[in-house]
Formats: sequence, C-alpha cells, structure tokens
Amino acid sequence: MSKSSIEWTQMTWNPTTGCDKLSAGCKNCYALTMTNRLKSMGLEKYKNGFRLTIHPETLNAPYQWKKPKTVFVNSMSDLFHKDVPVDFIKKVFKVMNDNPQHTFQILTKRAEILADLDSENLLNWTSNIWMGVSVEDRRVVSRIDYLRNIKAKIKFLSLEPLLGPLDNLNLTNIDWVITGGESGFKARPVKEEWVIDIKEQCRKRNIPFFFKQWGKPEFNSDKNDPTINTAHKHHAKGGSLLEGKLYRELPVSFKNLTNVA
Repeated sequence: MSKSSIEWTQMTWNPTTGCDKLSAGCKNCYALTMTNRLKSMGLEKYKNGFRLTIHPETLNAPYQWKKPKTVFVNSMSDLFHKDVPVDFIKKVFKVMNDNPQHTFQILTKRAEILADLDSENLLNWTSNIWMGVSVEDRRVVSRIDYLRNIKAKIKFLSLEPLLGPLDNLNLTNIDWVITGGESGFKARPVKEEWVIDIKEQCRKRNIPFFFKQWGKPEFNSDKNDPTINTAHKHHAKGGSLLEGKLYRELPVSFKNLTNVA
C-alpha cells in the first residue's frame, strides 16, 4: 500500500501491476511512466515492467490496516484486464468483502469484462466496494452503459483525462462523477466549457460532482486561481477551481478522507 496524492482517495493498493494501452486516454499513461521509474530503482514488484503481473502477496495487506481507509484499487493496473485470472479477481473481492471498515474504489476501462463477470454473479458487491469506469471522450461512452447495470452499490465515472466534450450523457444509475484535465509534459488541453457542461449535467440529476484539476496552468482560464500555488491547501496540477469554486463532492461522507475539502 502507499499514501496517495490523488485528491479523491486516501491510499492505493495494487494486487496487480502492468497493463496495455486501450484507448485515447491511455496515450500518456502515468502508470507506465511511474512503472518505468520504479523498475529502474530496482523495486522487485516492478521487475516485469508494464507487463501484466499479479501479486498474491499483497492480498493480506488490508487485513493489517488498523484504521478505516479509502483505497484506490490498482492505480497501476486494471483489475479487469483480460489477462487477470477470474479466480484472482474473486480473491481480491473476497479481501474487500472481509474488510467492510475500508472503502475500496475500483476503476476500469474494460467495462465489457466487468459486465460479463457481474452478469455471471461472480462478484460479491458489498457496500464498501465502489465501481467506476474511465471515459475520456465520446468514442468510449458505451463504457457507462456497461457500468450502469452492474450490482455495485456505488457506481462512478472518471471523466479524465477529459479530451473532448461529453454532452448529453446518460447518467441513470450513476452516483458520482469525477473529471479533470491531463497533466504531464505532453498533456492534451481541456476546455472550460466541457467541464462546466458536465457539472451542469450532474446538477440536473443531483449527482455529486468532483473537479480534480486543470492539468496545466495554461489550461486554466483563471490565472489568479490560488490553487495553482503549491502552498495552497487545495493545490492540484494546474489549479482546481472552476468558475471560482472548489468542487470536491463525494457520494457519501468520509471522516477519514483528508485529501478532499
């Protein structure tokens, strides 16, 4: 496990590492860059580089955490990658089922595999497991359709890195929406009107809206945004205010989640 700087979670837990690029959002994959760095540092867990690798030795970790945690599962991989054995996915779910004091947040781009396993009743959705899909542009909005019908108690969208407008989304059975711009040296720009439109769609459906970051200061139209300053309490890459406000809404209240407002 490791403490996370991701604004909507507290820590990360990676029962698998490695992945394959699947769609436009993967082009500048932060996990690939981080994996290469960790491999060069000699970390045993990353000796295979970005090749999909399962780590059974990590499964005991959540049982050892003394205080309730909010946990992003597989920040360095995708639990529903085609090469992850179904039996291992079930073992990961068993760990989460056994630790209801922790909240586990899972994201996937492989929504079809997720939906297939759910339809076969192979996944035990206890209320502490949140399931989300990543949607970066219109070409992959079908992922939301797979998500909306699964049995997870909390279903959420990560609309990041936001690479284009996502107007008229079908948000039926969606409990939370995160969005944000891409960061990094080769980051592609995000437009303010795209973000505002998503916020307004959430408002119409009373869905909690979480704006993570602009990605780069040059993508932020507010050059006086105080959160551009790294010393600011709510600093995020490129700043994190939208129309002068901070949007860090969550689908439930957390006492232990200190990364958000």
